[in-house]
Amino acid sequence: MTHTADLTRADLARQDGIPVTSLARTVLDLAADKPVRTVGRYIRRADDAKVFDLRAMEELLERSRGHRGRAKVLAALEMYDEAPVFTRSDLERRFYEAIVAAGLPAPAMNYVTEGFEIDAYWAEHRFGVELDVFATHGSRLSFEEDRERDDQLLLAGIETTRVTGARLHREPEAVVESVRRHLARREAVGR
Repeated sequence: MTHTADLTRADLARQDGIPVTSLARTVLDLAADKPVRTVGRYIRRADDAKVFDLRAMEELLERSRGHRGRAKVLAALEMYDEAPVFTRSDLERRFYEAIVAAGLPAPAMNYVTEGFEIDAYWAEHRFGVELDVFATHGSRLSFEEDRERDDQLLLAGIETTRVTGARLHREPEAVVESVRRHLARREAVGR
């Protein structure tokens, strides 16, 4: 199978006088068909060999917004993020890990916007996921407040969907696929 792409000078390198793609570009291209864990292993090995350039990778990712491997590289690069992801519960942590493992962009967790805290939020898509368990959202007042909150966010141009802990446990693949489709839809309509 032949692969072609328009490459910038930064995407090119030489190895023993032979023209090759840069390490960053090679990792990005391989990421399109590899799981996040494998992409992370590539980056770790390059880092251990002292040949990984985080700045070059970040610049490439900025230039490659439509690349199929971009989300997986971003997820794999989280090990370089000095601020750990803040989750308030095991449900939030499991949701976050499922999304990242699927190669989707990592959401901001417990993100405050428009005066409301959203459990998982993708700011560039203006889309969020609320993670619910009956024990914390089982009263009539909570039920009413949640609907009012969803309406206020929608009026501000922010769409949210709700995922229960039971559903995430029962069908994590379906939850991830739903989020994938929501993000693609928000991308297609230009948010």
